[in-house]
Amino acid sequence: MKRRDFTINALLLDPETNEILDFVGGREDLEAGIIRAIGDPAARFGEDKLRMVRAVRFAARFGYAIEPATLKAIQKLAPEIDQISMERLRDELTKILTEGAARRGFELLDQTGLLIYLLPEIAKMKGVEQPPQFHPEGDVWIHTLMMIGGLPAGSSPTLAWGVLLHDVGKPPTFAPPAGPNGRIRFDRHVEVGVKMAEQICRRFRFSNEDTEQILALVTNHMKFKDVPRMKPATLKRFVRVDKFGEHLELHRLDSLASHGKLDNYELVSRFIAETSPEQVRPVRLLTGDDLIALGLKPGPRFKAILYNVEEAQLDGTIHTHEEAVRLAQTLAVNPALGI
Repeated sequence: MKRRDFTINALLLDPETNEILDFVGGREDLEAGIIRAIGDPAARFGEDKLRMVRAVRFAARFGYAIEPATLKAIQKLAPEIDQISMERLRDELTKILTEGAARRGFELLDQTGLLIYLLPEIAKMKGVEQPPQFHPEGDVWIHTLMMIGGLPAGSSPTLAWGVLLHDVGKPPTFAPPAGPNGRIRFDRHVEVGVKMAEQICRRFRFSNEDTEQILALVTNHMKFKDVPRMKPATLKRFVRVDKFGEHLELHRLDSLASHGKLDNYELVSRFIAETSPEQVRPVRLLTGDDLIALGLKPGPRFKAILYNVEEAQLDGTIHTHEEAVRLAQTLAVNPALGI
């Protein structure tokens, strides 16, 4: 019993008497809201270093404090967290992100010294200033904490990690204001962030499917600013993205954790509510077989014609198969008219 991790996890129930047996002071710590390692904290963490992250998770989830000696041991042993498999660390971090207390969890990861060893890319967000006209809340670290703080218990792991990593490319792309009228810039932070997020996902052994979704969330998070100016076809293609609900939720959290305006979120939400699936993803007026019947051969231009014809269909400029055929014929002889 004294080799268990924390006192609150070491209570026993006598099946004959229904009496709770407590040999380590677990009931007192439950009542006081304390996460305390049993016996010597260093010895308990030496048996399994993952217990250090679990201490953070329990403290965050239940709103408890980490007992001083236990906290001190974690701070001392934090550099040894790399002895744990990345899969186990990934699963524990995912729980921190999805149990409804992610902000508190990451504040504790920082306080315990674990964050710099687990996710140095996130630790580097601290102190990275942002343009105050767009981000009055503060630096990239505060912005990210506010966003993960908005994740309710039960959030999907991919959404949670997408939120955590969406601005991971900002620290390495930070550029201070140039000139009296300049502003802080993060040029290409999305592209840089996608590459960094991919490295993080590979490091933590995410599945290919989850990695693809997390990277898509990072890739698309800035596109929402262009929604008011999107053509109908562009907006329809955008909302057709797989698991678009996660993209929309990330944008909502992003907006609330910065300027607070939900105009674009509401615009897209209305569009989805008022536009039928048949309009968003209509049956194509023209297929590859139709192009072959017109004497065209498959290839890059072939694909471009199909794309442009569908674009016209989504924009509502053509409505029939005959119109699609005529447009395809025009594009076939005048390539410059297409994309």
